[in-house]
Amino acid sequence: MEVKIGVQHAPREIVLESAQSAEEVERAVADALGGKSQLLSLVDDHGRKVLVPADRLAYVEIGEQAVRKVGFGAL
Repeated sequence: MEVKIGVQHAPREIVLESAQSAEEVERAVADALGGKSQLLSLVDDHGRKVLVPADRLAYVEIGEQAVRKVGFGAL
């Protein structure tokens, strides 16, 4: 699933593909914004961790689960 993170005072957003579910990402964002954690921590498809300070979060956009099509089938 694609996750876009806007960071205050940063010209570009952070975009990552994550195997985490939308509920897991939402829970991590809520914990960071609720003060339970000082960092938003997400893991991408390659196992890399993305850490963003909770007080610098501008927005988080959670995309739909993307199904990749393979082959030459009709659209």
